Amino acid sequence: MTSVSAAFSRPSRDDLLLAGLLANTLVLAALAYVAAAGISVTRPRYALYGLVWILVGVLAVWKTDVAPTDRTTRRRAAAVAVGYAALLAVAGGVVVTAAGQVPGAEWGMRIATLAPGWGPAPVLSTPYAAVVLMPARVVGYLALAYLVYATVIDAAGSAVSGLLGLLSCVSCSWPIVVSLLTGVVGGGSAVAAVAFDFSYDISTAVFLVTVGLLYWRPFGFRRGE
Repeated sequence: MTSVSAAFSRPSRDDLLLAGLLANTLVLAALAYVAAAGISVTRPRYALYGLVWILVGVLAVWKTDVAPTDRTTRRRAAAVAVGYAALLAVAGGVVVTAAGQVPGAEWGMRIATLAPGWGPAPVLSTPYAAVVLMPARVVGYLALAYLVYATVIDAAGSAVSGLLGLLSCVSCSWPIVVSLLTGVVGGGSAVAAVAFDFSYDISTAVFLVTVGLLYWRPFGFRRGE
């Protein structure tokens, strides 16, 4: 199934086998990580969300084939996808700018033992910024960027230009908007408190919806439309 012909169809036996194998591998790896790190999972749903991000991200990339196109279009689509991934990284906390750093921070690296899926997370610190490589975020955001790359290429071959097609894809901006929600409404507000308490729930729901819309694209922007 390609990005051009993707449709709501019954998964093949190979698809189910791959999904099952990957899911089992992730669960076993998570159990091994919990045992080795000696951490306790007090909120299992957070660990489940992290594993879902990885599972869905890998499957979405595996099932999406980029339509053939010319080199210029590929370069433009790649530039858009890289910029989109950078925005997600900053908005989603993968890259924490100097404004969020502790004064006097130095160069260094450590491993944060977060819940499975979100950890183990290598944290690279500098005086200017920090990079928090949570597996779920890294895999999820790379998958979204790849889907945007495929979407721009398909839109370039449609009646709508590639750039206009991407800007018209409102769902592409959802992960960024949700990640910035608490900062916009203010940390002391009731809305911010609710958004913070359920940030993993909200971001996971938005991630799944965004992957679905970018993969199936029910509103068009397929090559030839």
